Amino acid sequence: MSTLHEMEPMMTTTTVQQTAPVRRFPLPTAPVGVIPTQRTVADVDPIDALWGEYKSTASPSAREQLILHYVPLVTAVAGRLGMRLPNTVEQADLVSYGMFGLIDAIEKFETDRSVRFESYASSRIRGAILDELRAMDWVPRSVRSKARAIDRAFCDLEIELHRAPSQHEVAGRLEISTRELSSVLGQVASVNLAALDEVVMGEDSSGGISMGDRIGDDRVPDPVLEVEAMETSHLLGRAIETLGERERLVVVLYYYERRTLAEIGRVLGVTESRVSQMHTAAMGRLRHQMHEAERVC
Repeated sequence: MSTLHEMEPMMTTTTVQQTAPVRRFPLPTAPVGVIPTQRTVADVDPIDALWGEYKSTASPSAREQLILHYVPLVTAVAGRLGMRLPNTVEQADLVSYGMFGLIDAIEKFETDRSVRFESYASSRIRGAILDELRAMDWVPRSVRSKARAIDRAFCDLEIELHRAPSQHEVAGRLEISTRELSSVLGQVASVNLAALDEVVMGEDSSGGISMGDRIGDDRVPDPVLEVEAMETSHLLGRAIETLGERERLVVVLYYYERRTLAEIGRVLGVTESRVSQMHTAAMGRLRHQMHEAERVC
């Protein structure tokens, strides 16, 4: 009996140890992104590979592929600049100027810097375009700045006065004399030029004509009108030759010598009313002859 009582606590302890749950702790894991994954050859960006090849070997082929890849960047920068320039500046010219900036940026870019190439190249492309435009501009930059100052003064005074300001008022706003303003206006007048062969749109937007075609000089006779007048005079002379002698004399005295009907009647020895009838008949024949000549031509 005593043996059984001594064994009972031991059996209970054994049972408890066998039924107790086993606690499992998770294995420690690193936060996401702490341990970088090793990139394979297939994951390498082709542009990064081109940059590595060009910077390590100065390969002309890699340089050419980089230039072709970043051409849209030049087009975008040139487009933004072209919106603030006159229509006389061609977009293709801006792109060609920007290509020099792109090539220079590719050659001088350092890949180990924490700067995106697009940001670095945009400033170089924009600078190359502006440098080329300034080199081609025959107007000094000081004159350009004076022109902008005068435009601002005119605009400000128009807003304040609700009318067009006088030169004296503009000179006072710019704190210069009227003579100095006249001198500056003379320099500014040569700033904005337009090519005579530049095509401008017509009023109906159906087609364009050149600037030279829209400019006329009233001091010079129109050659087309002169030719038409000569042709009309020739046809009229031939038509007058077909009239009778008395009718031809009435036309010559009335239109070329500026005689009145009464004076012509005294020359011909007829009444004024008879001269009027002869004049009317002569005009009818001449009108018919001119219509026939125009129809034949």
